[in-house]
Amino acid sequence: MKVDFKTVLAKANEYKADMTKFLRDMIAIPSESCEERDVVLRIKQEMETVGFDEITIDPMGNIIGRIGHGAHVIAMDAHIDTVGIGEIKNWKYDPYLGYENEEIIVGRGASDQEGGMASMVYAGKIIKELGLEDDYTLFITGTVQEEDCDGLCWQYIIEEDKLKPEFVVITEPTSCRIYRGHRGRMEIKVSTTGISCHGSAPERGDNAIYKMAPILLELQELHTRLLDNDFLGKGSLTVSEVFYSSPSRCAVADGCSISIDRRLTDGETYLSALQEIKDLPSVQKVGATVEMYEYARPSYTGLVYPTKSYFPTWVLPEDHVVCQSTVDAYKELFQEQPIVDKWTFSTNAVSIMGRYQIPCIGFGPGAEVEAHAPNEKTFKDHLVKACAMYAVIPSIYMNKIK
Repeated sequence: MKVDFKTVLAKANEYKADMTKFLRDMIAIPSESCEERDVVLRIKQEMETVGFDEITIDPMGNIIGRIGHGAHVIAMDAHIDTVGIGEIKNWKYDPYLGYENEEIIVGRGASDQEGGMASMVYAGKIIKELGLEDDYTLFITGTVQEEDCDGLCWQYIIEEDKLKPEFVVITEPTSCRIYRGHRGRMEIKVSTTGISCHGSAPERGDNAIYKMAPILLELQELHTRLLDNDFLGKGSLTVSEVFYSSPSRCAVADGCSISIDRRLTDGETYLSALQEIKDLPSVQKVGATVEMYEYARPSYTGLVYPTKSYFPTWVLPEDHVVCQSTVDAYKELFQEQPIVDKWTFSTNAVSIMGRYQIPCIGFGPGAEVEAHAPNEKTFKDHLVKACAMYAVIPSIYMNKIK
């Protein structure tokens, strides 16, 4: 199919005001993880307005809009949950009422990542208006619980909804660069046990907190020698939480546990990451328990879909047809060479490609640095560029595989 790229870009510019209004409407609806119902209904309304062929909300609460009915299944994904607002004093503007001027839109979720949803929906409108349908079916997904448990939504979509695309465009913020991978991650718990006694005679007990102290020091050292990778960078770990159990403040602690945020580079696995900690002399000396956390929080529909807190690494080769299709789309639309890079944080691609080997490529409005920050913002020109990209990527991909 021949695509008129100038007309696509003109259409995306034409819908800048509509995308802005839609995004501001989504921002105005608080939608933290497991509380996305109202923003899902607002997205459904917009999909209906622009003329999607079919719109469904699955039992987990993900909204899935369909355009076309061709043989090749393509998907584009935006998670539509957000983190909380944090310390309100750090915001110049109300995080839900937001703010806009000629260039930016401010509010919680502006970059991370409801801007991607706004651009996707209007890309669907452009596809239909310009007759860009081909032998493909495009699914636009607004997914839930990503901030709580990235990729869980797509575990459900693939396993239970039976939707298995040929590839997925991840619309998390990339500053309108093309991203083809990121590190994986794990949430690990390390626990020590002791025996409580009265704090006035600590020698009668066995302090679980003291047992944890050398483990913390060895974990700090372990971080410095984790595997490095030329593209994704180095594996990392940090201790993110500390817990204890004790009969009172006047007693020796009989339990202590820590949480570890472990980032996995290419070549590391959950088994190797757990074993590295189990092999620490301090862990072995006190018989500490090392395990992965499990996520089992109900979605806003009440559905519980338990999973281990393991989010695999993924990298799409630069010469893959999906990466090349996205690069070509960018060059044709904007007449310049794109930057091809990777995310620092993780996305739903941990499941889509990390678990299921379905190719993923990233392109999104907004900047990664805005994610989870006060005064979060996105850029109106990013919404336009992303919208145009999403409208033409399927056609370019189809032209390459024919």
